[in-house]
Amino acid sequence: MTISSLLRPAAALLLALPLLMASPAQAQRRKKIPAPAAAANALAAELPDSVALRKLYDEALLRGQSYDNLNYLCNSIGPRLSGSPQAQRAVEWGRLTLEKMGLDRVYLQEVMVPHWVRGQKERGEIISERGKRLEAAVCALGGSVGTKGKLRAGVVEVRSLDELRQLPDAAVRGKFVFFNRPFNDALIEPGQAYGAAGDQRRAGPAEAGRRGAVGALVRSLTSARDNFPHTGSTVYQAGAPPVPAAALSTEAADELSQLLKADAKLSFELEMSCQTLPDEKSYNVVGEIRGAKFPAEIITVGGHLDSWDLAQGAHDDGTGVVQSLEVLRLLKASGLRPARTVRAVLFMNEENGARGAAKYAKLAQQAQETHVAALESDGGGFTPRGFTIEGASPEVQAKVRAWAPLLRPYHVDGLSVGHAGTDIEPLLKAVTPKALFGFDGDSQRYFDLHHTAADTFDKVHRRELELGGGGMAALVYLLSKYGL
Repeated sequence: MTISSLLRPAAALLLALPLLMASPAQAQRRKKIPAPAAAANALAAELPDSVALRKLYDEALLRGQSYDNLNYLCNSIGPRLSGSPQAQRAVEWGRLTLEKMGLDRVYLQEVMVPHWVRGQKERGEIISERGKRLEAAVCALGGSVGTKGKLRAGVVEVRSLDELRQLPDAAVRGKFVFFNRPFNDALIEPGQAYGAAGDQRRAGPAEAGRRGAVGALVRSLTSARDNFPHTGSTVYQAGAPPVPAAALSTEAADELSQLLKADAKLSFELEMSCQTLPDEKSYNVVGEIRGAKFPAEIITVGGHLDSWDLAQGAHDDGTGVVQSLEVLRLLKASGLRPARTVRAVLFMNEENGARGAAKYAKLAQQAQETHVAALESDGGGFTPRGFTIEGASPEVQAKVRAWAPLLRPYHVDGLSVGHAGTDIEPLLKAVTPKALFGFDGDSQRYFDLHHTAADTFDKVHRRELELGGGGMAALVYLLSKYGL
């Protein structure tokens, strides 16, 4: 422990001494404030920013509820794919949790969402020319069609969509196209590697179908070497036949690639029963604390309530959901009534359609709402580092960077220009907020778990999670007090 860390509590006490040593006249004036809301407003006005942020963190670290909320969401409700009964249970839980906080307003926003189901556990086998079979770990990509029984064909391996386009039709027709571009592990930020490799999952199967392939096999989007296949959405194109699309674990992908080099005539057998059912009615869940000074100016904080169906969706995005709930709770529990309206949104359908995001932006536009800023947490509940910022002018960026000394003691002073979040991005065109922010945690382990059966509650660290909620509340407090 450093000397500076030992001195922080004493410094906070010194800053608060003027409040503790109020004159009798001052104390009497405070007694005349009749309503709790008025008292909270006065406290927020009097407290120095450093003391206000310390109150938020004390509440988060000593009495935080994010971890317990996540435990219920993961272990009592479980996987929450859009359109599923579990997704509806999560909506009901989210509304009840917000109502228990005693907020100024809690409501639902209806949205129709896709209803894709995985069906029976998928099976994949590599079959040599001589008939020897080797099981391969596979899972269907979200939105894929099924195989209608067992589908067996030869395999052609490519590293990119461009490489596929350069192949003659005869080399592709009637085969599985195997997209095997790995993560670029030279990149420091795994999210950059994910973005660079992601087109083979999103668009690869459609391109394979357009070229006459019978199916697509895609290397999982991770640098981890394990036997967990990673699901995620794929998008078919109009005019191209939809073909079954499956993710291979990185170990299975490496094995298939090595075996193809020795036996170009091997085949792959895939069996999947996934299908898309009619759309289902679902909801965004919304809760608000009305601003004390500028109630018409809105700050949104959110995460997505839905998850993939392979696991509990702990880091993706259960942590973002409970941290967003915690921002409101921390403000109320600390007596820090925000100057501007703070709205928590639990978005539905980020994983396979982002329809909740589109609906939220559309309703905000129709209501002609004024949105100052939005903050999303959708990168896991790992150790906080700061925030990304998107859509902000240099002047706005400079204003936010000026808050760094306040955030630095909590290690959330990092600010980098970059993508803020899928669910808040539509707001840029709909209501033009001054800035979008993304919670930035240590992402080195995130894509080991992302979209896999390993994304479970036990992978989340309580203190890291509560620190993240505290950091988000600190930024929201400053945004509310000073605006942009």
